[in-house]
Amino acid sequence: MRVLVTGGAGFIGANFVHQTVRERPDVHVTVLDALTYAGDEASLSDVASAITFVRGDITDSPLVDRLVGEADVVIHFAAESHNDNSLSDPWPFVHTNVVGTFTLLEAVRRHGVRYHHISTDEVYGDLELDDPAKFTDQTPYNPSSPYSSTKASSDLLVRAWVRSFGVQGTISNCSNNYGPYQHVEKFIPRQITNLIDGVRPKLYGTGQNVRDWIHVEDHNTAVWAIVERGQIGRTYLIGADGEVDNKSVVETLLELMGQPADAYDLVSDRPGHDMRYAIDASTLRSELGWTPQYGSFRDGLAATIDWYRANEGWWRPRKDATEAKYATMGR
Repeated sequence: MRVLVTGGAGFIGANFVHQTVRERPDVHVTVLDALTYAGDEASLSDVASAITFVRGDITDSPLVDRLVGEADVVIHFAAESHNDNSLSDPWPFVHTNVVGTFTLLEAVRRHGVRYHHISTDEVYGDLELDDPAKFTDQTPYNPSSPYSSTKASSDLLVRAWVRSFGVQGTISNCSNNYGPYQHVEKFIPRQITNLIDGVRPKLYGTGQNVRDWIHVEDHNTAVWAIVERGQIGRTYLIGADGEVDNKSVVETLLELMGQPADAYDLVSDRPGHDMRYAIDASTLRSELGWTPQYGSFRDGLAATIDWYRANEGWWRPRKDATEAKYATMGR
């Protein structure tokens, strides 16, 4: 099998590539990545000899057409994904998430290639803290930021291309990922690397916002289950029943790293900060037989801490610039 992975030098994509090379020797992986600030070829250094790497933009139609024509499956991870960045400059999110997805869909339509689209639970908006409901594939879209609205737009393009043109496509909307190779601007790695540096973690607002956490390796095993056994045209929600509020995440990190549970600082909340996400992944489990391998969020968090401690050479070059940017924002 020849698999084209867009965004394969980013967080989730790089982990997908590592996992595929490790567990599926019969699959040849080609990575297409523009290597923006969130993508780093160093994330693929350990598997570089086993894959084909192409630096390029998913909106480059001739390049995309050539690579799609050489593939059996396209798995589309590439996206601008950081909410804070989308609030300060929305255009890159429109360019990559909407125009890029359109470019890929046209290519898979021309070549008749199987396509899987990676998306987010943020397209559904948020839930109240005391609401027992969870997101399902029938939940109406209600995005609240330029990031989530462009991801919702890309999802709708996929649905239209499947229905109108017969594209062999599926979609997955996943809850918040964590694990190795995640940029230090993101919530969990930022707090871990702050603690490694002896800096107190920072928590938006009062820390009541709830996210449904899943280890990136569990996400990627679910993606393979959908690619191999999923029903064309279906949307599958990926989650590991990992609802935890941000305050508890920080307190657990502090405890695991040998610090007092209250050794953090509150900073101003970001605009439009969604209150709660929660995924109902029952279809994925019952229809495709998928289950997460990490038994608890705490176990996955401990493994993630170990990875950042052991891989300072990977994240250190990004740290100073990230904290300088947050300092200008008062966060």
